Amino acid sequence: MSDLETHSATILVVDDNEANRALARSTLEDEGCRVILASDGRDAIAVFEREHPDCIVLDIRMPGMDGFAVCERIRALPAGAETPILFLTALRDIDTFDHAVRAGGNDYLTKPIRPGDLVARVQSALKVRRLAAELREHYDLLKRQRDGLQRLQLQKERLMAFVVHDLKNPLNSMDLHAQVLQRDRGLPAHAQDSVTQIRAGTRKLGRMIVDLLDISKADEGQLAPKRSAVDLRRLVEAVATDLSIDAHERGVTLSVSLDTDGVHADPDLLRRTVANLVENAIRYAPPSSSVSIRATRTEGGTELRIADAGRGIPAEMRESVFSPFAQVESGEQAAVHASRGLGLTFCKLVVEAHAGRIWIEDADPGAVFCLLLPHVP
Repeated sequence: MSDLETHSATILVVDDNEANRALARSTLEDEGCRVILASDGRDAIAVFEREHPDCIVLDIRMPGMDGFAVCERIRALPAGAETPILFLTALRDIDTFDHAVRAGGNDYLTKPIRPGDLVARVQSALKVRRLAAELREHYDLLKRQRDGLQRLQLQKERLMAFVVHDLKNPLNSMDLHAQVLQRDRGLPAHAQDSVTQIRAGTRKLGRMIVDLLDISKADEGQLAPKRSAVDLRRLVEAVATDLSIDAHERGVTLSVSLDTDGVHADPDLLRRTVANLVENAIRYAPPSSSVSIRATRTEGGTELRIADAGRGIPAEMRESVFSPFAQVESGEQAAVHASRGLGLTFCKLVVEAHAGRIWIEDADPGAVFCLLLPHVP
């Protein structure tokens, strides 16, 4: 009947009756236990502090300090709270049982002692003790992991603050100096072109910085659109103007056709979403082609469609392009609509924050990025 839980375990048996102590000792030693005996409460407490047993079999009715008082004293000692205590008594009434529970007992055995019951209860108590220790270890591990994640989150927030504030300030300064140069009428034409490109680049970088912050907010469930009536035509035309330099450099024309002029959305988030999608389309549109921006009002809401005439995106990869830093490659290993960062991820998060959806269709040739913003009552 020997068990791994009882083998080599140290058991403290406390009883004022010598015959009971002897029976418990022989029974438990047959199971491979190391048994220590105590004949009264004070002796039991001293032995516990000295030997640190794995389990205690404790008689209730003893002269001087009874088992309930011994249990309470042991529970207050270091390691006493985790040590299983099995009360042993000849009393079989509910009041005694309730008192044993209140005192902190783990189990309750009645006399006369039956060896099989004693062994089974001790084994059970030791198993529970081991499982409790394992649970504590798992809890401690989870706590360390949680603390590590919280620390990582705080570091992430500090990085976001650095990105937004410490990078945005010099970026604004660069744009300000570029504006000063742009107003200099004596600046040669080629220098004016360079200044214009500097300003376009700073605007693009500024948008990327703010997109990064909003993606971080979305991860924490804090990206909340501030909806208002948006002049969609004005917004799209402003985006087209901002990206006209990029389009011109790549030999791409921008085509705008809007069948609806208004939408209810967060104007800043929507403007940056449209800018990201148009910029992405320009990047992959072949020279001498067109990128079209279309808007229609449907039964489900306002639908925006940004199309290019590039190589398109394979159907099985159309969801992955919205993942951070996604790369979608053609058979020739050339990147096709690779997000190169977080722009398309940002677009998906913004659309979903508006309770809308975003998807990709074939343009034959090329790809169409479609987004639907539902009507707001």
